[in-house]
Amino acid sequence: MKYADLHRIYHQPFFDLLKQARAVHEEHWTGNEVQLCTLLSIKTGGCSEDCGYCAQSARYTTGVQAEKLMPKEQIMERALAARASGSTRFCMGAAWKGVRKGTQKFDQVLDIVRDVSKLGMEVCVTLGQLGAEEAQDLKEAGVTAYNHNVDTSPEHYPNIVSTHTFEDRLSTIRHAQDAGMSVCCGGILGLGETIEDRLKMLEVISNFNPHPESVPINALMPIKGTPLGDNEVVDSFAFIRMIAVARIAIPRAKVRLSAGRTNLSREAQTLAFFAGANSIFYGDKLLTAANPRANEDLRLIRDLGLSVQAPNPAMGAPGSDEVRPLSPTIEGVNDGSSCELAGCGSGCGA
Repeated sequence: MKYADLHRIYHQPFFDLLKQARAVHEEHWTGNEVQLCTLLSIKTGGCSEDCGYCAQSARYTTGVQAEKLMPKEQIMERALAARASGSTRFCMGAAWKGVRKGTQKFDQVLDIVRDVSKLGMEVCVTLGQLGAEEAQDLKEAGVTAYNHNVDTSPEHYPNIVSTHTFEDRLSTIRHAQDAGMSVCCGGILGLGETIEDRLKMLEVISNFNPHPESVPINALMPIKGTPLGDNEVVDSFAFIRMIAVARIAIPRAKVRLSAGRTNLSREAQTLAFFAGANSIFYGDKLLTAANPRANEDLRLIRDLGLSVQAPNPAMGAPGSDEVRPLSPTIEGVNDGSSCELAGCGSGCGA
């Protein structure tokens, strides 16, 4: 979708926007289903990157300590607990800049993925930058979806991070798509961006071919010690407007309520569901930050008459539109396959 169209849609009166988003949602989705995703940090802290929002960067004093990769036994325990509590997607995040085929840490991740994929849930990972070989190995090991957010607009991105580029992120997304994984790609609100930046971010994502399987919309949770630690909390109505525009712009993608949900009231979350959100991160912790308690989420789902969406572990990348060229492209972009540095690849805002 073009920026001019996104601008027109966004600036409608609030109720007109919600009405349009709801109509699009009901055309493409069973209206009462919501996906429950559990996100686990399997390797926390020690990040070499300088993402200005991230508590896991080694460049900032945030109280987050660098840890080694979590043992597989502990990860399996957490995955089983997530399944028992109702989650249908298990997401694993590692604070690395990227992974490279043939390294011990990548082999360990592949082993973990193989075991988690046997549990009947969708498996999502966010490991930073990928090359083509790494993406193919992850797909063959059982990864359903790869998360790699673009975070913000291409223009605002250099104000947030200097240790990798917007094009680097697009390269990883292209490799994940080419390997047959579905892509989870969204952004973060509250990074000091303008409304124009937010809409340009959606313009990029909405023109992916194939489109993302899911689009997480995060609201910055300001972390003391980071460059953005004093930013204001995102306004609830502005957040819901972005949920609605994402639903209209990318109608076949799940729109996920992600980081920052603790700052939304039950009523604001209800409006977000009405506007087209149909997935949440579920569980008491979101990487390094707090998340609404699981029992509170289940009560809200029950009160709204929603039901939990069944998992689809065999899901591959959405089909591409043969009329349009594949997007994003990777010409002239560093694919990150040579990187062995620790870094933040999640882009989740936590």
